[in-house]
Amino acid sequence: MYLVRPPYLLKKFSPSSLWRLKTDKKEIILSFDDGPHPVITPWVLDQLRDGGAKAIFFCVGENVQRYPEVYARILAEGHLTGNHTHNHINGWNSDSKKYLDNIAACAVEVKSLFFRPPYGRLKKSQSRRLRQLNYRIVMWDVLSGDFDRNTSPEKCLEHVLRYSREGSVVVFHDSEKAKENLYYTLPKYLAEIKRRGFGFTLPKLISSSLHPSPVSSSR
Repeated sequence: MYLVRPPYLLKKFSPSSLWRLKTDKKEIILSFDDGPHPVITPWVLDQLRDGGAKAIFFCVGENVQRYPEVYARILAEGHLTGNHTHNHINGWNSDSKKYLDNIAACAVEVKSLFFRPPYGRLKKSQSRRLRQLNYRIVMWDVLSGDFDRNTSPEKCLEHVLRYSREGSVVVFHDSEKAKENLYYTLPKYLAEIKRRGFGFTLPKLISSSLHPSPVSSSR
């Protein structure tokens, strides 16, 4: 079960996370989770290139190890990357030390201060420690539901077009389970959102002078 737009109470639980840009400009942060994938991610990159869009890819460390050439292409084409843990693990179900160690393993492959927790599930203690280490936690304003095989491609497109607004952080997945919905939705979304006068921006860190510290469960 998921909600296309996260409820207000969930945002209150993690107020320091980036859920939506505070802007009145017609700009959107486009993001992709769970890659890189050897076929789907290059297809996504082709769509973004043809649509003149930039995105942030929240990558799973073990997938970066498997497909380094795809990861290199993401960076070479001017997109950002973020840490999505090494094995796509659930923070709610994980001991905090093991969870932070898993993030550290991903950080070896993904040199980024942006972090998105898989499933959006993160304990307060984990969030606090990541902020101490200068990580910027990026959540979302619109969840496409492309990963849900009970959601039709048409419904997926309807979700993202209906709920995208100024400053939205929109989530797709460059993964096998999202393939059918993604292949239908993404090109149509890019074309329609551009027709509506929106552009795409990338998240920024609070300070460009920040550098990731070694991830550890202790100070």
